[in-house]
Amino acid sequence: MKTVLTRDFLALILSVAVVGLGSGATLPLTALALTDAGYGTAIVGLLTAAQALGGLAVVPFTAWISTRFGSRQVIVGSVLTVAVATALMQASDNLWLWALLRMLCGAALMLLFTIGEAWVNELADDSNRGRVVGIYATTFTLFQMSGPVLVSQIAGYTAWRFAICGAIFLIALPMLAAIRSNPQQTDMHEPHGSWRHVMPKMPALIVATGFFALFDTLALSLLPLFAMGHGIDTEAAVLFASVVLLGDTTMQFPIGWLADRLGRERVHALMGVIVAVLLPLLPFVVDTPWLRWPLLFVLGAAAGSIYTLAIVACGERFQGVALVSASALVSAAWSAASFGGPIVTGALMEHAGHDAMLWVLFAGALVFLGALRWERSRGLAQARV
Repeated sequence: MKTVLTRDFLALILSVAVVGLGSGATLPLTALALTDAGYGTAIVGLLTAAQALGGLAVVPFTAWISTRFGSRQVIVGSVLTVAVATALMQASDNLWLWALLRMLCGAALMLLFTIGEAWVNELADDSNRGRVVGIYATTFTLFQMSGPVLVSQIAGYTAWRFAICGAIFLIALPMLAAIRSNPQQTDMHEPHGSWRHVMPKMPALIVATGFFALFDTLALSLLPLFAMGHGIDTEAAVLFASVVLLGDTTMQFPIGWLADRLGRERVHALMGVIVAVLLPLLPFVVDTPWLRWPLLFVLGAAAGSIYTLAIVACGERFQGVALVSASALVSAAWSAASFGGPIVTGALMEHAGHDAMLWVLFAGALVFLGALRWERSRGLAQARV
């Protein structure tokens, strides 16, 4: 069994976490700068969509780029690209240029997180993969959640704030240099490694990622509106999202440990069942604080682990260039769901009431459980590529 906390692993997750801090600050800083300039939410949404579009555009080429230039070089290049593109937003207020820069950031971040998650999986083995990925997910989430706090401290430095964010990304470079091992070398012509071949072998993992991306986005944006629709005051409604994120952040390592002990597939299904059971209960406990806070905490923990265990499953099921392709598909599912899901759900909430958000998530949880069952019936969960 590999040791969990190796030097290479710690250096890798800290470098990706620093990128998480930078990206967690850049998005709200962009929204703040646009608002200060007099633009509305539509422009903010379009700039956010530009970043997602850049990420989706690079997905088909991720495995080729990784094998052509090398994983370490691509990660370093991605960090430099994000740093420069973010800093350049300080030099101009042209929206077309900002859209292009956000697209570059989206493409670079897609490459970085895709290859980074594949590399984390390579540093683990099947006996400790749940804990390794749990540590990675917890660390990244904590740093990303600190991004808005950073924005609150630098927002007043209007002449330097984007340059400061860009410089933060560069802190990841010496951490990457401290890693002694290299990612597994892959062959550009390795059979069965393309995303077209990998996708049919991981439907539940794609659905799991899409579900949690939707859950995460809705928890931050629409869950407080759901609470206020049930008569909860604004201060308490905002805490709904915070408690969900607290459960997600603090419980990934324990649930990863449980997956290492009981089996990933069994725990993955259990988390899906917990989410499907708790979601319909939320409207009935929303007015009872001693019930709603524990329910939201457990709901966040279970939903977050659906994504974490999907990353674990990628490492169990794929290796080499196929693992990079699988990680790229996971990232693409995240981008697509977080982009389109809130638009559809927000429209449903306007026409069918605030509880529509819960039923969208409930349907997503059922689709995930159905996809897990479908994979198991065809032996995909045990197959290795």
